[in-house]
Amino acid sequence: MQDSLFGESEQATSKSGKTSSRNVEPVAFSNELITLAKKLPPNLRLGTSSWSCPGWKGIVWNGDYSESALSRYGLNAYHQHPLFRTVSVDRGFYRPMNVMQFADYASQVGDDFRFVVKAPSLVTDASIRDESGRGMRINTNFLNATDAVKLFVEPALEGLGHKLGALVFQISPLSTDWFARMPELIGRLHNLLKAIGDIKRVAPDGVVAVEVRDAQWLTPQFVQALRDTGTTYCMGLHAKMPSIDDQLPILRDLWPGPLVCRWNLNPVHGAYGYEDAGQIYSPYNNIVDPDVETRIKLAKVIAGTANAGQNVFVSISNKAEGSAPLSVLELARTISQHQAGRQS
Repeated sequence: MQDSLFGESEQATSKSGKTSSRNVEPVAFSNELITLAKKLPPNLRLGTSSWSCPGWKGIVWNGDYSESALSRYGLNAYHQHPLFRTVSVDRGFYRPMNVMQFADYASQVGDDFRFVVKAPSLVTDASIRDESGRGMRINTNFLNATDAVKLFVEPALEGLGHKLGALVFQISPLSTDWFARMPELIGRLHNLLKAIGDIKRVAPDGVVAVEVRDAQWLTPQFVQALRDTGTTYCMGLHAKMPSIDDQLPILRDLWPGPLVCRWNLNPVHGAYGYEDAGQIYSPYNNIVDPDVETRIKLAKVIAGTANAGQNVFVSISNKAEGSAPLSVLELARTISQHQAGRQS
């Protein structure tokens, strides 16, 4: 959705009637929303996965804008939303981004905004895939430390500077033949993470995190590799992964430390229901499948981490409940209610 290199002309209008303008404007945010944002911990950053969604008209945008216009010009309007203090940049997963592209993003947001950035699949996917996502052959660059640093860490650090929040290595699902080689893969991951070095000299709030899509990774050896390199575990809320309760022991083993969470897919769609969720939820302007249980549990984890003085980065997908901005709003309300109950 974000992989648009060239926006349309300033006054162009698409065949669908959507305006493509350099001047993407946000909606007028209510006093209730502004007040809610002020109640949240200052070290908590909530946001969405991507921002180029035309269906958010009336929720984030003040009118009809094309996806390409939002991709190129919408970030400034996005970051004015009182609750949005981060965003997950997924574009680089498909093709590595360069310093200028990262710097362009950084120039569009305020000083307090922080980016969550996914590493390229070139180093996080064990397979080279066709357009349908089917693995064609082994990726010889999988978990290559040199490529990870040169193609991801260094450009992101240089381009985003202190606005970098989290570098996320989301390791794609493995084919079953890899499961017998987990000790080897964990060793390669350890070497990659060790090669990154200290990013806090450039990005004081920056954290390196690893997200996985196979429960077979979740071993004591995996946790030790994270601990040894000062890396945190990115809690991935996805139907392919264990529940929050089953992932919390990893966070406890790595405590104290920041929380990075990506709420990706509602479990009602099953482990491989990402595309189905997109078809059901589009145009992403309404919560269709409220996941109240996940929301309450996540709010407790967020509050506990933030109240202990640790940074928290949470991004939410449209596929979590139907509309990422509305999911952020409901999560913020739940966190605020939890905080109020704790203080009473």
